[in-house]
Amino acid sequence: MNIQVLQLIEGAKQARGITVIIDVFRAFSVEAYCFSQGAEKTIPIGDIDFAYKLKEENPDIILAGERRGKIMPGFDTGNSPSELKNIDVRGKTVVHTTSAGTKGIANAKQADEILGASLVNAAATARYIKNSGASEVSLVCMGLEALSETEEDTLCANYIKSLLEGTHIDMEQEIESLKTTSGAKFFDKAQNDIFPEADFAMCTELNKFNFVMRLKRTENGLDYMEKIEV
Repeated sequence: MNIQVLQLIEGAKQARGITVIIDVFRAFSVEAYCFSQGAEKTIPIGDIDFAYKLKEENPDIILAGERRGKIMPGFDTGNSPSELKNIDVRGKTVVHTTSAGTKGIANAKQADEILGASLVNAAATARYIKNSGASEVSLVCMGLEALSETEEDTLCANYIKSLLEGTHIDMEQEIESLKTTSGAKFFDKAQNDIFPEADFAMCTELNKFNFVMRLKRTENGLDYMEKIEV
């Protein structure tokens, strides 16, 4: 199995085979919590105006997303798993647009199959890849606003890679170290309105969920994420 760890938009463009788009803080953590709370599907898109259009056409849609960490005007929720607890998504479609993760999906045009992942479903993602018998795997870290690499996404990629290769990473220690690197913003009281401290624990709860999120391609071009138990 050939496994590549790639970074940002250029990495997404280079991705081949089974492609895992990784966004720990917070896109694919949020989508995992959406599914755990009963969402029927999520639609990850990069275009905010298109998100508003979908909501106008179907008011039952839940709009979730951010730019620079902040909830967008008129959205039902931002990009926060702790905030999502207050939203009833059962049986609903969640349209999700963010600064990084959803852009990765949009640019992974050469991928055979696309999964969304974070630390909360990393082991399930590795199991799915193993069961697929894939010969080529691309682990794409989307980083901060898809512009700069981040420790949490690279950690998640390396962890999935270690599970596929049978090597070991001390994840407890690595997650603890995130509190003083890319995760420090969650412990900065001046930023808690955008980055609630509770989000850090929720996004780093390793292997909380036993499902993968797989992109389902549609004829009308409105691709969506589906939940698959593994």
